[in-house]
Amino acid sequence: MAQQVSGPAVAPDGPGAGRHRRRVAAAIGALLLGMLLAALDQTIVSTALPTIVSDLGGMDHLSWVVTAYLLASTAATPLWGKLGDLYGRKKLFQAAIVIFLIGSALCGIAQNMAELIGFRAIQGLGGGGLIVLSMAIVGDIVAPRERGRYQGLFGAVFGTTSVLGPLLGGLFTEHLSWRWVFYINLPVGIVALLVIAAVLHIPARAARHTIDYLGTFLIASVATCFVLVASLGGTTWPWASGQIVSLAGLGVVLLLAFLHVERRAVEPVLPLKLFSVRTFSLAAVISFVIGFAMFGAMTYLPTFLQIVQGVSPTMSGVHMLPMVAGMLIASTGSGQIVSRTGRWKVFPVAGTAVTAVGLLLLHQLTESVSVLEMATYFFVFGFGLGLVMQVLVLIVQNAVSYEDLGVATSGATFFRSIGASFGVAVFGTVFTNRLDDKLVAALAGQPLPPGVTPAALEADSRVISQLPATLRPAAINAYSTAITDVFLYAAPVAVVAFALACFLKEDRLRGTVTAPDVSETLASNPVERSSRDEVCRALSLLETREGRREIYSEITRRAGYEDMLPAAGWLLLRIKRHGEVEPALIADRVTVPFRVISEAARQVEEDGYAERRGLGLVLTAKGRVAAESLNAAREESMAELLGDWWGPDRPTDLVRLVHELSEELCGSDEESPHETRARRTRTRPR
Repeated sequence: MAQQVSGPAVAPDGPGAGRHRRRVAAAIGALLLGMLLAALDQTIVSTALPTIVSDLGGMDHLSWVVTAYLLASTAATPLWGKLGDLYGRKKLFQAAIVIFLIGSALCGIAQNMAELIGFRAIQGLGGGGLIVLSMAIVGDIVAPRERGRYQGLFGAVFGTTSVLGPLLGGLFTEHLSWRWVFYINLPVGIVALLVIAAVLHIPARAARHTIDYLGTFLIASVATCFVLVASLGGTTWPWASGQIVSLAGLGVVLLLAFLHVERRAVEPVLPLKLFSVRTFSLAAVISFVIGFAMFGAMTYLPTFLQIVQGVSPTMSGVHMLPMVAGMLIASTGSGQIVSRTGRWKVFPVAGTAVTAVGLLLLHQLTESVSVLEMATYFFVFGFGLGLVMQVLVLIVQNAVSYEDLGVATSGATFFRSIGASFGVAVFGTVFTNRLDDKLVAALAGQPLPPGVTPAALEADSRVISQLPATLRPAAINAYSTAITDVFLYAAPVAVVAFALACFLKEDRLRGTVTAPDVSETLASNPVERSSRDEVCRALSLLETREGRREIYSEITRRAGYEDMLPAAGWLLLRIKRHGEVEPALIADRVTVPFRVISEAARQVEEDGYAERRGLGLVLTAKGRVAAESLNAAREESMAELLGDWWGPDRPTDLVRLVHELSEELCGSDEESPHETRARRTRTRPR
């Protein structure tokens, strides 16, 4: 792949700098709105599902309201990423918003379950583009050293939506209509669309890709066939029926075709050589199981709360908060511990074990369970998921070569997304089968009002209110048992993941492999980023996590200037970058205290590294030597963090990235007006 990329947009000189910052802030805000839309629609539907099913019917197809969105967004993600390189991310991002809004409007007017499922797939196509392109555009408009800050904002959006989604879904369903779960996207999306059109200006970018259209189509088709088998087998059609056997056979044929195509693809959507890396293969299976358990539970727990516990849609969202809290606490804590200690194997092992325990606890839920007991079960389950989710991306990144870093990262989350699709489908099949058996057994031989049958109770839970008071507990118990049995059958799958986690080999972490941001932990969509983007993200985050003083202390020590103040090293690199700086003006433009800058300026003057030119400082011959040494020390430090990626055969784009980040991180604060004037004077033709 050949690629020519201009640098990120930088602040213009002088008075335009403020306007530029405001424009970037507005663009980031619009990107966050786009990300908010896509992330919210992964969770907001869950608490509305029982009402949707009651209104449209089709309880046996409930799972497909979630599955259709997940499958479509997963399949579309790699295409959005590469098409954005080819045709420009701004246009593609706007197209993704439009597709998403069309899908949302259609979902809101759906008149039956089949329509809703189809429109959710359209919505998912747009949602996949919103997630991948919003993250990619940040790299286009923000300098590398600033990306960690903005990635934190996107992570906060995902964390917030995981909490707000169920709550908002319940509020809209209870006080307006379940259709507002989809209509709410329209005003937010239109605002994002208008702001993007007005303020987003992306630098010229050209990249040549050979897009694996056939591979993308085949992997999506394979997943769809097997999810259909899991969803329709034993419910719509018997397992041994010709339809199910044909679907399974078609899935196998398409899988073989996919393997054949991927071996020959120039840029495969999922390189098969990754599976020769043992850690990646194990992590892919564990990711599949985590997605399976997480989204399966998030889909059916609101059904339990609303039908069995009798709580309102809004309160069902509140009851699910302990699960979300457990996920966020565990994922954040495990990520921090791994980044500081370098030890990670305990987390996937413990996480899969706790997830299995959590599923068994969820199986213990009954109609009479207390709120505290239920909250505890939810928290344990969420805590188990959080322990393992954060670490899976990290260990995959640590196990592969630099050239495979991007596709391996997206591959790990790809399997979690496919697992989510299977989990929702399989949970749905188990639930439908168990509910049918339980309702028939509970109501057999009992006098029922006209029109009230087990089939009617399955299609619409509100029919329970038409039963005689003596029969209602039995019907509610049938729902309760059917849902909780789902968690029992899912527990052995988590045990398999636990067994596989025990075989993971705990390799030493590279210095750059730090805990991923929350968006990579909670997103179901595999975000397509290049290897260069991944290293840039990791090194940028590393910069934000270390104190500036510690960074420059290391640089001065490595360069052989142990007696130099860290701020003096920073000042020398700044002078090297701009040619001349005025210390008094720097303090007005950066966060470094004036006292620290004054001490640094005094030292570089007294030690002969810089001399006065008017009010500004310029390097002496001795200072130029020191600045070159400091700059080289920074590049060496960063190269050391890359570990075996920085081998004899290191790619040129990695070399350029290290040099670029070294320049950015060593002296890249926004230049002051004095520095701007000085630079213009030096470069003005004579």
